[in-house]
Amino acid sequence: MADFWEDIELTEEQQLFKESLLEWGERKGFPERSINMNQVGHPFPKDIVGGLCELGVVGGTIPEEHGGQGLSWKDQALIADVIGYLEPSIATAAALMAVETGWGFTIDRYAQEEVREKFVKPALRGKMFIGIATTEPGGGSDVSAFESTAEKEGDDWILNGEKTFISGTEECKEWGGGYWVNVKDLTEPTPGGPPHKNMTSFFVPIDSEGLEVQQPYRDAGRMALSTGGLIMEDVRIPDSYRLGKQGRGFYYTMEGFDNARLLIGASSVGVTRRVLEEAAEYINEREVFGKKLSQYEGISFEFADLYQRMKALRLMYRKTADMQDTRYREEGMPKKTGRATTYTPLDVAKWISMIKWKAPHLAKEAADKAMHWLGAAGYSDEYIFETAWRGVMSYCVGAEGGANIQKIVIARETLGSKPY
Repeated sequence: MADFWEDIELTEEQQLFKESLLEWGERKGFPERSINMNQVGHPFPKDIVGGLCELGVVGGTIPEEHGGQGLSWKDQALIADVIGYLEPSIATAAALMAVETGWGFTIDRYAQEEVREKFVKPALRGKMFIGIATTEPGGGSDVSAFESTAEKEGDDWILNGEKTFISGTEECKEWGGGYWVNVKDLTEPTPGGPPHKNMTSFFVPIDSEGLEVQQPYRDAGRMALSTGGLIMEDVRIPDSYRLGKQGRGFYYTMEGFDNARLLIGASSVGVTRRVLEEAAEYINEREVFGKKLSQYEGISFEFADLYQRMKALRLMYRKTADMQDTRYREEGMPKKTGRATTYTPLDVAKWISMIKWKAPHLAKEAADKAMHWLGAAGYSDEYIFETAWRGVMSYCVGAEGGANIQKIVIARETLGSKPY
């Protein structure tokens, strides 16, 4: 059977990263443990967090000056790919790649020193959870349809509002940490302007007085990572916890989404690889009416279609990660000192949206097809397929931006059309 990795384009360092992660995953009992994690549910296993932090792959793109590894996005995307392959429920990729790494990098980039020292650096060691809380009851895909507010009072800000469908609320409550929160700036509002021009971002510690963590929701998949809501009632936050400049929160948030979407796309390619690998073993052994299942075109042609799309998406995420590396190199790191000209942020956003749209849907389709190929066995938890299907579905329906949002970005940047 063909090698499902075919890593002829990897550097020596990337090959070592991949091999180290695969060896670690085998010691931890993956992929079988993925099924168990999904059945047991949250909070997320601390030994997984600690192990990956020790390997230096959580928040790897954060500059060395700030406690990270200073990895390229191409390196980090490969890491996300391997993690998706190891743990196909995608809870690990959601928690430690999309949130802790994609959003962690963006928090670190715009945080003031106090937040970086108290929260970002401990999160890199697996001691805290830092996340993103942008969705509200009246606005998810439309990030600018937010109602939460902040008003300046001396050197502090008073925050009020509600956030919903937030990843990691139970983990954050148990380990400590906090969330990126967007609010309307009532102190210096932009009169008559669009709402996104009046968005300011803050880092809100989970133990802030006046912050209530709601009971966790019951999701359909990736059960090892909790999902819940936050209610803020007169939460007092010092100005040193503001992320970036006043009124620029929308643009920082879009940057965070792009970083998270890239890593989720890469991890979904890894999920597809695991699903196809396990399915291939079965259909190459199982005989029906005197022939192996893989000899029937009804199955082998479907397999071939999924396989070639997986390979194409792998090349796409690597190209996209390379574009992101070029962007940040030209802008300057750790502090932004210039402008990206080779690929603008919107150029990169278009490619990231193509990855975020297609990769989770391919993983879901592969899991669905595999269950059909295996029949009753595929419908059981003896195989990884139903666990993978449930997990990646979250990234098809909306987490980090649903499919139609990605189509809006692609159309806008290609055709110049502005639907909003």
